[in-house]
Amino acid sequence: MTQMAIMSDAGIDSRTAFLSDEAHAHGFDAFGTCRADDPRLLEAGERLRAFVAGELHGEMGWMAETLDRRAAPQQLWPQARSAAMFAMNYGPQTDPLAVLGRKDRGAISVYAQNRDYHDVLKGRLKQIAGRFAARFNAQVKVFVDTAPVMEKPLAALAGIGWQGKHTNLVSRAHGSWLFLGALFTNVELAASEPETDRCGSCRRCLDICPTDAFLSPYRLDARRCISYLTIELKGQIPHQFRTAIGNRIYGCDDCLAVCPWNKFASQASEAKLRAPQGRDDPRLAGLLGLDDAAFRAMFAGSPVKRTGRERFLRNCLIAAGNSGDVELLAPVRKLLGDASPLVRGAAVWALSRLVDRAAFAHERDARLPAETDAHVREEWAVASGSPGADRTPMPGRKE
Repeated sequence: MTQMAIMSDAGIDSRTAFLSDEAHAHGFDAFGTCRADDPRLLEAGERLRAFVAGELHGEMGWMAETLDRRAAPQQLWPQARSAAMFAMNYGPQTDPLAVLGRKDRGAISVYAQNRDYHDVLKGRLKQIAGRFAARFNAQVKVFVDTAPVMEKPLAALAGIGWQGKHTNLVSRAHGSWLFLGALFTNVELAASEPETDRCGSCRRCLDICPTDAFLSPYRLDARRCISYLTIELKGQIPHQFRTAIGNRIYGCDDCLAVCPWNKFASQASEAKLRAPQGRDDPRLAGLLGLDDAAFRAMFAGSPVKRTGRERFLRNCLIAAGNSGDVELLAPVRKLLGDASPLVRGAAVWALSRLVDRAAFAHERDARLPAETDAHVREEWAVASGSPGADRTPMPGRKE
């Protein structure tokens, strides 16, 4: 090896070591690197193309719009030579599945129970990027789930974990509970050794899914996923999934929570990622009474706020309908007159589940003449069992 090559290798190692030390100093729990032109990323890009071509992404049009740039780091930024991946543990304080048995409460996905992780991670990554750029005269770009970057395949190549059968990243040290951030740079870093897939014959994540969202191991139909239905879907949740949603009002952790590798996971060390009192199991009665201002105040700084009051109350009304709790009838009836057709339509379904047919017919006859929204009128018709009411299952799946 020539002296120049030795000096170059030393520079690569020093840059990588600097980022590793910075990751630890800024509260990240795992760190790794990979080449921006690693050919294995092309395989991930092809899988994404097949996912979009099969229309499994549902209404997430941005996935199709950014497909080419998302396929590989150099498609997004041609100058990128290396990607440094940072991971922060957000392990829950309690069993995320325990709240599912408390029907008067709402289940919010662990990742959304406190501060928005985008803000927590990106602020720290920007500090690291600034110090790295100044120290090594490098160009850098930082991403935290808001740009067309395939964080999970990159993290797998960087040795942080592997993509499990539920398509999420799994770590031997942290289980399923990791937030990811990326730093692209135009200088070379020492590539980490990729992690090995350690799922084996286990299929707990596939079998627990309430809506049968997995077409096969490693292949998800987002249109059936409760996280998609409660967060991304803008209209009413299809009827065939409403009962299965239970009391999940924002996201779903079932496939993550049952992963055996979580036995090695620990609680989040970052206070901003730990759920404040009552956020992991809020009472549905209180949530159903939120107006827009109260919703914004309650979820300020939280990922839940981005969904907006209308979709959030739609989810809460589905949970209310599944609760069997007649004490929720008063707030449900009040929401039958909400300004939002999305909320009114979900309230119709909730009402139909909480009262007998005579009481439902009485409410319908009183309210339907004044209802002008076609979708809400359809909800009344479906709940009344009208002939021809749309109960069509999603295409491509046997219901």
